[in-house]
Amino acid sequence: MLPLRLKELRKQRHISQRDLADKLQVAQQTIGGWETGRTEPNNELLSKVADFFGVTVDYLLGRTDDRHEEVLAAAHLNKDLKDMTPEQRQAVYDFIEFQKRRIDREEDGE
Repeated sequence: MLPLRLKELRKQRHISQRDLADKLQVAQQTIGGWETGRTEPNNELLSKVADFFGVTVDYLLGRTDDRHEEVLAAAHLNKDLKDMTPEQRQAVYDFIEFQKRRIDREEDGE
């Protein structure tokens, strides 16, 4: 799945293998190898690719079709919430509301 997703993301950004290689500080042949499936990036480079494209490593590897961490974080949070006390859950909900208000204020230019 990595070869397909990597090539798709690169094409959506309209960047060449050379450009991506320069951004990641690897050889163009390295990117070509990843896109054909001949080679795979190590964990550090896989993380850099995910960060560059703003997607999760799980998305790159085909473990999910959700590109963004928020969806995965919500899934993990739901699992974690089940193991919390009611007080702990309320603290998490309060924090989420606090962050939503903070982000709304930033978007409104306050």
